[in-house]
Amino acid sequence: MTLSRRTTILGLGALPLLAACGNGIGGRGPATIDARVDSTLNQLYADYPGTRDLAAKSTGMLIMPLVTEAGLGLGGGYGRGALRVGGATVDYYSVTKASGGLQIGAQQYAHVLFFMTQDALETFRRSPGYAGGANILYATPAKGETLSAETTTSLAPVIAVIFGQSGLRVSASLEGVKYTRIIP
Repeated sequence: MTLSRRTTILGLGALPLLAACGNGIGGRGPATIDARVDSTLNQLYADYPGTRDLAAKSTGMLIMPLVTEAGLGLGGGYGRGALRVGGATVDYYSVTKASGGLQIGAQQYAHVLFFMTQDALETFRRSPGYAGGANILYATPAKGETLSAETTTSLAPVIAVIFGQSGLRVSASLEGVKYTRIIP
């Protein structure tokens, strides 16, 4: 795919838009991230009660309280969160997304990765930068829709639940996502 000069300029122009959106976490301290993670989990469990069972069956969860994406030709996204094992935070991570294609707009959402096997969790923790791919089952439940662990655990070692979407982003693009351990 060859990008024209105009598309490149428009895409680069979208980067300040992304930066201006911010991801709402505020300060960079671990206490702030943990507070946002707690709030996000409370919202997830209130809106989708079946995810409590999913959490109980998982070996760990990566909670991203707020991911902000924006694009105009080229786009990107960013968010920070915490990895919890046994209910305790063990590491902090950022998620970075990049995309290119026909797209315009901005959106924000939360997501949680449920690691359903010890091997999936260990692979995630050992990798210098974990790229989401075919080994993840993505679930975007509608408000009030049930999501049960029995129907999803056999399908993938990692399940991503995306919820709390706001904004509008129209896209027909190729996207990549990378999770990286950070020191807040």
